[in-house]
Amino acid sequence: MAGDVIYAFRVTRLPLLDAGGAQIGRIEDIVVVPGRPGKAPRVVGFVANSQRRRIFVNWARIGELDGGGAQLRSWDVDLHPFRRRAGETLIGAEIIDQSIASGESVSDVGLEHKSDDVSDWWEVSTVRLVRRHVLKPRPSYRLVDWREVQQLFAAHTAMAAEAARLRDMHPSDVAVVVRALPQSQRRQLAEAMDDERLADLLEELPEDEQLRLIEGLDLDRLVGVLEEMEYDDLTDLLGEMPDQQREAVLEAMDDEDAEVLTRLLSYDERTAGGLMTPDVIILGPDDTVAEALAQLRDPNWSQAVASQVFICQGPFMPPTGRYLGVVYAQRLLREPPSMALGRCLRNIPTTTPDAPEQEVHEQFAHYNLMALPVLDEAGRLLGAIAVDDVVDRLLGVDWRSRQRRRTTPVQPMVTP
Repeated sequence: MAGDVIYAFRVTRLPLLDAGGAQIGRIEDIVVVPGRPGKAPRVVGFVANSQRRRIFVNWARIGELDGGGAQLRSWDVDLHPFRRRAGETLIGAEIIDQSIASGESVSDVGLEHKSDDVSDWWEVSTVRLVRRHVLKPRPSYRLVDWREVQQLFAAHTAMAAEAARLRDMHPSDVAVVVRALPQSQRRQLAEAMDDERLADLLEELPEDEQLRLIEGLDLDRLVGVLEEMEYDDLTDLLGEMPDQQREAVLEAMDDEDAEVLTRLLSYDERTAGGLMTPDVIILGPDDTVAEALAQLRDPNWSQAVASQVFICQGPFMPPTGRYLGVVYAQRLLREPPSMALGRCLRNIPTTTPDAPEQEVHEQFAHYNLMALPVLDEAGRLLGAIAVDDVVDRLLGVDWRSRQRRRTTPVQPMVTP
């Protein structure tokens, strides 16, 4: 819950749990980055030991963090070795036991859970200091606000400071700022951003600018960033990559993700298949309203995706079993939590992956849809087309460039 505080000393001894609750490793350290001016340093992830490897676990992949452990949202685990990036600080290795000007040293760091209408996160709230006396057997402790020792978490480079300043801005506004920088500084800024934030930025840029921004990233870092992108945006980017680079990326990715992306790349760009995403909420007819509402509460879903639940026979990953219908969020709010979703079904238009995009646009306009299900010949759900992707396509490939010319950008702190 927002407002909860947990201490770093305790976190760095917690087990790392998979999505089913089984232990697959142990948390060893906490990675934080500077906050915007006046804002607290923020947790971006954890260093864990799993299968005798020291790996990085992005905060966005953690579903629960409590005294029982850090539990992953999904079964995917990135086993690439952890490598610290510019601007990142390890609480255990670099903050704990560090001395400050008062003669005290850091004994622990308190982390507070925060949330807003869009997301939730953990940030540094307090620091526990200890003073050890030569003539006294017991040390003395005091708890201070992080601002009293903010030099411990300060950004060490201009680009790290800029990445911190941009962290809480909307990604489209960050894109405007980034475009005002020379290409060399764009790449430096990309190096200083965490994977999730860089992925958000890439989704707001045209594909040609995306390619230039990621040009200097090594393959491990590139895959880490791309795995944070939405499937539809990532498919568009992969489609613009040189064949050799695209093949290398797909080879380095998780097998399941690579299979999904290969299938998406097989569809013509100007068809329903070229517009759809397989990343939608899918449940069975015997699941309940309460279970559906729990899925909708996940802040990682976009508004368009979270406006409805698709009901299918198993399996519940595209391509699913037989598609049955859809349940809108408004209907879920009106029904008792125990009601089966099969009793709430609504039939809406569907399309096939080879349908031309003009037909898709007309269906959205005619039926006022938020998302359009895409079915194969056997009636299985392959994914859905979200209204925001339709709007993007209707605006044309250069609409972001036109927006840039009309918008007065937030000025970058670094000098172009």
